[in-house]
Amino acid sequence: MTVRRTLLRLHRWVALAAAAFWLVQAASGVAIVFHWELEDATFPGAHRATDLDALQARLAVLAPVGSQRRVVSLWTTAGRPDRYKINLEGPGTARTVVRVAGDGTVLDQRDKRASTPMDTLVSLHQTLLAGDAGRWIVESSGVLLIVSLGLGVANAWPRYGGWRLALTPRGAPSVTAQLFGWHRALGLWLALPAIVLASAGILLVFEDNLRDLLGDQPAEIARLPPTGPPVPFLTAARAALATVPHSRLTMVAWPTASDATYRVRLLAPGELRRAYGLTTVFVDANSGRVRQVVPANSGPIGRRFADLLYAVHTGEAEGLAGRLLNLTIGLWLIAMIGLGIALWTRRRRLVDKRVPAARPQEV
Repeated sequence: MTVRRTLLRLHRWVALAAAAFWLVQAASGVAIVFHWELEDATFPGAHRATDLDALQARLAVLAPVGSQRRVVSLWTTAGRPDRYKINLEGPGTARTVVRVAGDGTVLDQRDKRASTPMDTLVSLHQTLLAGDAGRWIVESSGVLLIVSLGLGVANAWPRYGGWRLALTPRGAPSVTAQLFGWHRALGLWLALPAIVLASAGILLVFEDNLRDLLGDQPAEIARLPPTGPPVPFLTAARAALATVPHSRLTMVAWPTASDATYRVRLLAPGELRRAYGLTTVFVDANSGRVRQVVPANSGPIGRRFADLLYAVHTGEAEGLAGRLLNLTIGLWLIAMIGLGIALWTRRRRLVDKRVPAARPQEV
């Protein structure tokens, strides 16, 4: 048996073994490429620019001083500009998420435990709705996908410079030959970016473990004992934004009973992220002064590599074009699986027709 034929068999059986998992990953991945935009579109309303004073007034209404409710964090919704999710904590384990416009207008309010359809799709893509066990399945199927793509490219690689024929399949004498031609051509066109996307996704599944392996420590700062009530959100947000001109507010984590520090994340000019920036500013909640600024893409190479993974896997690293390529690769994988199964099924039928029926034994 030749090396090429061996590679073909390995490619075929690896693909058949993991096709169902790849279909789930590809379909859910396609559905969530623009999931932030789709989710925000369900809450209509005119654009209202971010007004920190108005947001501060809304926060005072949602969690009045002396009440049992407190603000835990504020995040950009990442769909439409200048929209935010405010996470509130109440008595016991009650958690509420309030979606607001940039001027504090409430767009939606719900229990944090009530997941949306998009939340379910994201969880399906990341963990197959099976927690840590699902992460391992996603990891394993991703590794098999990369192996299968590599085997497929090796098997489809044109001999003696026949690239034009391989990349542009012409009319073939049979349906089987046509299926093979398109399967081969599509594979050669997009296998390499698909391998890059899948590799980044595999590493993202266990991002925390990867950071530990690379010796990357998260951006942290020594705890600061509270000396009284914390300064308002407005003070902390303005102080943080002033440190990085032309940046956008993407996240604020409130101080706690044991640490008087606001953690503010900004999207600074030049970052590869589209929505959730990695520039972190620590603000003293006792005085309102900036304690430390950790710019994005700073620190050891391990941190920069780990920070890059999300932007690569989601396509954000190349802006809208990258996200459209991400969408295309998802649809491409679905098409490749469909063509591969159709080709295998048709060949099996042809083989069965060529094998003569066994003669009945004589009694």
